[in-house]
Amino acid sequence: MRPFRTAVSLALPLIAATVLTAPAHADVKDGVDAWQRGDYQGAVAQWRPAALAGDADAQFNLGQAYKLGRGVPADLAQAEAWYRRAAKQGHLQAEDNLGLVLFTANRRDEAMPFILRSAERGEPRAQYVLGTAHFNGDLAARDWPRAYALTKRASDAGLSVASARLAQLDSLIPLDQRQRGLAMLPEIEKNEARARLSAVNAAAPPAAKAAPASPIKTASLPASVPGASYTPPPVIATPAPLTPAAQAAALAAAEATAAADAAKAKPGTTYAPPPASGKLPPTPAKTKPPLNTEPIMVRETPTPARPGGGNSPWRAQLGAFGVEANARNLWTSLGKKYPAVAERQPTYFKTGKVTRLQTGGFANKGEANNFCAALTKGGQACLVVDK
Repeated sequence: MRPFRTAVSLALPLIAATVLTAPAHADVKDGVDAWQRGDYQGAVAQWRPAALAGDADAQFNLGQAYKLGRGVPADLAQAEAWYRRAAKQGHLQAEDNLGLVLFTANRRDEAMPFILRSAERGEPRAQYVLGTAHFNGDLAARDWPRAYALTKRASDAGLSVASARLAQLDSLIPLDQRQRGLAMLPEIEKNEARARLSAVNAAAPPAAKAAPASPIKTASLPASVPGASYTPPPVIATPAPLTPAAQAAALAAAEATAAADAAKAKPGTTYAPPPASGKLPPTPAKTKPPLNTEPIMVRETPTPARPGGGNSPWRAQLGAFGVEANARNLWTSLGKKYPAVAERQPTYFKTGKVTRLQTGGFANKGEANNFCAALTKGGQACLVVDK
């Protein structure tokens, strides 16, 4: 059986459009506003004092700024340090990114404890890494049913690289073991909800001690209802901060992965099958594309592309899927999010067991590039191809 290399490009946009709803410091919100105006240096200037004062969201955002090189020089060591400080305070997204940064830097043994915890909470990127490790049996025990189940969970969350990997596993893992993996999914989903709830509760500060009884009688007042002031601020804008459902929504919103940078690579490399035999050696960290994680508070507005284009051969590919329904579901969700997508028609190309989602009608390659650039800014993978 041909093993995969346990290496991930990790060009994984975290969440493209999120807003802090209850910052512990006003400076955090001011930094968000500055970032949205494109004033990255101003955003960093607002976040740094709050980060030094211990605000976990400010620490996470400062780590993102160093990771992206916006407002400060790109510095992975600084990004890791700020992620680590936020993670120690229970900032789950910081812990997710810390594990992925360590993995990308080839410090895999150090990364795996973070990857395991993130995967247990349902973080799709971590599930993809862990699933590959279970398939190879190098960084985790060889377990093909669990490898298939974790890759399926990541694919269902919208990671196109996981969907492409799932199609490969369909031909590499025997049917009975794939069926065992699918049978694991309900229990895995339940365990994810429990793990998220446990992590949120562990991050919450302890309840204040009750004051000693006073001999003075007072009026009976209704009990206070615990609110956001007693809960770590959420990492995304949701109707209910840090509930399990909100965490699940945030995780499900993790965008497509390796194809996000595929426009800079040779067409087809994202979905190339594994080698005929033998494990590939680990790729040095400097050759891996960096994590393209946007700060949690950044909202990007995609630029609509124009319909039309006649018989132009240029198309935009939005992903490859082992299950055609996933491709159709992705097109539906993108049509609701991007007007440029809603104006166009999808095309589903079947190649073996892989379905590639594409759209055409571009007047020229430049128009197709603009279309993909707009979607990539929002965190959606997009690759210009010549039909």
